[in-house]
Amino acid sequence: MIIQGDCRDVMAALPGESIDLTVTSPPYDDLRSYKGNSALWCAAAWQEVLKELYRLTKKGGVVVWVVSDATINGSETGTSFRQALYAREIGFRLHDTMIYQKNSLPKNHNRYEQDFEYMFVFSKGKPKTFNPIRVPTKFPEKETARQNSYFSVTDEVKRSARSGKKRKPVGTDKIKGNIWYFTTGKGHSTKFDKAFKHPAIFPEKLARDHVLSWSNPGDTVFDPFTGSGTTGAISVSLGRNFIGVELEPEYIALANERIALTNKKGGSQV
Repeated sequence: MIIQGDCRDVMAALPGESIDLTVTSPPYDDLRSYKGNSALWCAAAWQEVLKELYRLTKKGGVVVWVVSDATINGSETGTSFRQALYAREIGFRLHDTMIYQKNSLPKNHNRYEQDFEYMFVFSKGKPKTFNPIRVPTKFPEKETARQNSYFSVTDEVKRSARSGKKRKPVGTDKIKGNIWYFTTGKGHSTKFDKAFKHPAIFPEKLARDHVLSWSNPGDTVFDPFTGSGTTGAISVSLGRNFIGVELEPEYIALANERIALTNKKGGSQV
């Protein structure tokens, strides 16, 4: 279900503690026009949105907030950090500060290329759900080698030998790290080409990994900035209920078409 309107007004009408997971990417520092609606996005606006998200989120629920900063007069704004700290002030835990690393076109300016965005994971108390994405380990046959500032690996091995305790093997897989790399652009972020009518989409794989990590089938996933419908399409394809809010009618039509196509094909467009 996608509701048209200003997300602040729509959210105020939704019942409290009704959302298990939010995966969203709000406008960044007026970097995109969004059909001329970015002027609505100011400090007061994102504070209102975060307050409503806290009210709507169930205990143990999670909000994934994907953001970046503009560079103005040679300085990054730091708005992303202000948002994260404000979320803590109103009661959220800053459960994790994750990085979404992407391939970027070179801009040849006087700084290193901006290759990432933040994925702040806010939780209302301890997260009730964590289904970690796992990846293969590089050296599964090797034993763990604990190391700290007081003992070298060699010292640690000697101490372990003296105690008679054997270290366990690392294993064939491990929990994925909190820097996620995605190739972006047409043919990569999604195969649903119409999605690129929206100026700022994030990869379906990003949404998929977060929906899998922080929710279970039957849970309700929310996106107050639905845009082209990435979170909605992924959520529905994974058996979650979805509620979205979008101000622009053209994007709503786009998102509804994408969700319908995802349902018809029984999966995402990636």
